[in-house]
Amino acid sequence: MQQLEQTLKTALSAAIQSVFGASVPADQLALQATRKDFAGQFTLVTFPFTKTLGKGPEQIGQALGEYLLAHEPRVAGFNVVKGFLNLEVADAEWLRVLEQLRQRPEGAPVATGGPRRVVVEYSSPNTNKPLHLGHLRNNFLGYSVAEILQATGAEVTKANLVNDRGIHICKSMLAYQYYGQGETPQSAGLKGDHLAGKYYVLFEKHYREQVRQLEAEGVAADVAKRQAPLMLEAQDMLRAWEAGDEAVVSLWKQMNGWVYEGFDATYQNIGVDFDKFYYESETYLLGKERVEEGLRKGVFFKKEDGSVWVDLKEEGLDEKLLLRADGTSVYITQDLGTAELKFEDFGYDLSVYVIADEQNYHMQVLRAVLQKLGKPYADAIHHLSYGMVDLPSGKMKSREGTVVDADELVREVVAAAQAATLEKGKTEGLSDEELTRLYHMLGLGALKYYLLKVDPKKRMLFNPEESVKLEGDTGPFIQYSHARISSILRKAAERGVTPDGSFSNLTDIEPTERELIQELARYETVVTEAARAQSPALVAQFAYDVARAYNRFFAEVPIIAEPDEQKRALRVALSAQTGRALKTSMGLLGIEVPERM
Repeated sequence: MQQLEQTLKTALSAAIQSVFGASVPADQLALQATRKDFAGQFTLVTFPFTKTLGKGPEQIGQALGEYLLAHEPRVAGFNVVKGFLNLEVADAEWLRVLEQLRQRPEGAPVATGGPRRVVVEYSSPNTNKPLHLGHLRNNFLGYSVAEILQATGAEVTKANLVNDRGIHICKSMLAYQYYGQGETPQSAGLKGDHLAGKYYVLFEKHYREQVRQLEAEGVAADVAKRQAPLMLEAQDMLRAWEAGDEAVVSLWKQMNGWVYEGFDATYQNIGVDFDKFYYESETYLLGKERVEEGLRKGVFFKKEDGSVWVDLKEEGLDEKLLLRADGTSVYITQDLGTAELKFEDFGYDLSVYVIADEQNYHMQVLRAVLQKLGKPYADAIHHLSYGMVDLPSGKMKSREGTVVDADELVREVVAAAQAATLEKGKTEGLSDEELTRLYHMLGLGALKYYLLKVDPKKRMLFNPEESVKLEGDTGPFIQYSHARISSILRKAAERGVTPDGSFSNLTDIEPTERELIQELARYETVVTEAARAQSPALVAQFAYDVARAYNRFFAEVPIIAEPDEQKRALRVALSAQTGRALKTSMGLLGIEVPERM
């Protein structure tokens, strides 16, 4: 498609020179997709050339269209609507485009001039609670962006920074000491991450009771929050951990070990993976060294209480705490260390942080601090900021135990996918094992597609019932389309018709065939733009557009029943290419597609 577009631009540049005697280089001409309600596939907006060419926009369009029709065999027709020249590409050219698509090696990278060494950091869970719906959007975004960047030929590392230390971890540990009574994941019948989350909620419950008691005794609310005994004990525990207290570290290792087993099970179930794990407990010390470096360089300063800060007012930000007065680190302390470790490990020219938009300010500060320190990788840091996920019931809160648990949500969408599939009666000939795998594939596909089809920057409302529908802009609709194509190809093979058959004698094609080829030809452009924008939503839209175009094609022309051998060969080849495009594009979203439904 890009090659065809460039050919048309070159032809238009020659037309302008020949008709108007003016020089407009091809790279200064912009073609866009023709609107669906007009004939044509490519549109040139002629308004910008009225001054240069000394003619009205419609005159320019008419003259250029007539020239191309006479001199460019790839152009079969044109129409002018006000200042828009719509070009109709010849059927023979669309057949050549299809042949080029068929010849392209499966999995071949899309050539772009983008970054070559990339680290994508995502998931980044806290070890005091299980993953929830918000984490799912984060994981699916990070995995998909990594796959898309890899499809452009970049060398991509998927990284996970585990927030395994800090006051929030100590809250779960302290609650376990008080209320756990030796409970384990096995004795409780809970995944380890769920068990830790249970005690995080318990801490908050008893902590709030203490705050209310202090307020009832006349203590000011802000003071009560700081002076509640449980909060003071949690802070003491954090200091003991940083000092290497044997009992505290032992409990920390035990509870974190439970959580990691739970996380691993969830990651495997939702189909995401990582090449490298970093742990805050191992990076915060390097971060402290960077803070000391900043003090030596005079770019950081100490306040009277001994806390370390950076002044970023000149950068349009504010003063930012880098180290507490008691010497304990904060989030950005370890972020300084992790950024350096990742650069040492992978020498990245792009480091993507998949973090919710609530941390926009934090990420601006991290970049600004690294710039002040003169780090060579500071400008390579990019924040993929995404909107939060809401439910019809409202915002989720971990500390109140009102989150939508990721494991439970996956179970629910798998069950809903099973119900929707059985309602359609599409499960003939599949074993129980195959059905179990199919329902999981459909449920997970529904969930991933629903969360990824929305532009990352937008806040979104998740509706589980809508996500699993087999019609409309959903993952299961695209998955079902792939299964339909697979069925057609199996039937074609039974009749001796293969996808690599020849249709070289054809000179004209049906409108739905032309539309489908045009959609398929957009793949490289879509992947290139999705990588640039770091937006899987563009790939999701492509997959949906292709599936929709195929279903129109399927409804309007016979495929295997077509009596003309060349047309039948074309339609089977077109089906195979569509199936390949759906599998590849959905794969970039981390979604599997079934062969049977």
